Amino acid sequence: MLNFNKKYFLLFILLFLVELYIGFYVHDAIIRPYIGDLLVVILIYAFVRIFITGSYFKTALGTLLFAFLVEFAQYLDVVTFLGLENNTFAKVIIGTSFSWMDIWAYTGGFVVIIIAERLR
Repeated sequence: MLNFNKKYFLLFILLFLVELYIGFYVHDAIIRPYIGDLLVVILIYAFVRIFITGSYFKTALGTLLFAFLVEFAQYLDVVTFLGLENNTFAKVIIGTSFSWMDIWAYTGGFVVIIIAERLR
């Protein structure tokens, strides 16, 4: 069912600003690559939940599978396949390098979502 959820909208805006901050200003070996990936799963989940009600588990699982799909696209080097290797926007959105640690970070984001929703 479609609706507009103000709480998830605010969470999305907050996480989006945090992700921008991390992307522009944090250049370390932990927060940017791992915490940023964990948070992006929560960010996408929050965005979907702004508009769609229903099972939080199914929504979180769908978000996790989407993140895995994007990571798999990185493994296949989709950016180069599409001829977008010189397009900075495409390289940032899709990514350019596969990492098993990213898969674990996305899974961590999924776990955080499930715990937070169960506690709520």
